[in-house]
Amino acid sequence: TVTEFVLLGLTRNHKLQYCLYAIFFLIYVITWLMNFTIIAMVAVDQQLHTPMYFLLANLAFLDISDSSVNTPKLLSGLLTQRTTISFSECFLQMFFFHFIAGAMSFLLVGMTIDRYVAIYEPLRYLAIMNWNVCIGLVAAAWFAGFLHSVIQTGFLLQLPFCGPNVLDNFYCDVPQVIKLACTDTRRAELQMVFNSGGILITLFVILIISYIVILLKIRMCITEGKRKALSTCGTQITVVSLIFIPSIFTYAQPDKKHPRDKVASIVYTVVTPMLNPMIYTLRNTEMKKAIRR
Repeated sequence: TVTEFVLLGLTRNHKLQYCLYAIFFLIYVITWLMNFTIIAMVAVDQQLHTPMYFLLANLAFLDISDSSVNTPKLLSGLLTQRTTISFSECFLQMFFFHFIAGAMSFLLVGMTIDRYVAIYEPLRYLAIMNWNVCIGLVAAAWFAGFLHSVIQTGFLLQLPFCGPNVLDNFYCDVPQVIKLACTDTRRAELQMVFNSGGILITLFVILIISYIVILLKIRMCITEGKRKALSTCGTQITVVSLIFIPSIFTYAQPDKKHPRDKVASIVYTVVTPMLNPMIYTLRNTEMKKAIRR
């Protein structure tokens, strides 16, 4: 019975390892600083006690959590020749990664609902998006992420693992761990496609349709503020695409193995938690004023 897994990491090139360590350590520190700044500003500034900033603060918390699940293991792997992770730690890592990433995906849908109401029903915005609704959206996102992760991890735990135990990645994830099971894995791979891939595709389509609807409404009356809104929507679509498209290619194709999978993993586990605060929050005028205050 397998008691630990060996992680091959990103590369065996020592010079490249140290270079990548410096880059990813800097990204990790920036991610923490920016997202913690957002949470602190929303907590202490009374003018930011609104539904939109409540959702953005929750997104910042999820970004910190998401980055902290896998990045420390990535950094330690870049400094050591052989990285191992225990069986239980591997499954805990998968559980929390899918829990937090799932909650973030559903929260992004909740944030588009907030923007839809703000643009289509501006006079009734505070009445519709009251605190009960906001807390309900956040709770629903966390519960949906938890349910997804429990199903995904629980299904994997039913598989027997008796060797080999080498994972060609820098962290434990479902597609690689499934391949190490000592049994026919077709059913487990299909479950991954429906549970992870299906959810990602559905949420991505909902988000893109939502942004298109919002953009159509904005384009009906072009003003200076509308131009800024168009620019903001465009950058948010870019970030959403960076999160979902690599993830869809990873989880919606069960028999695929490609060297670029590691690059895709870097994008949605390390890079996007840093990009989210830049795109969603720190470009906002009210947040800039709050930081200056």
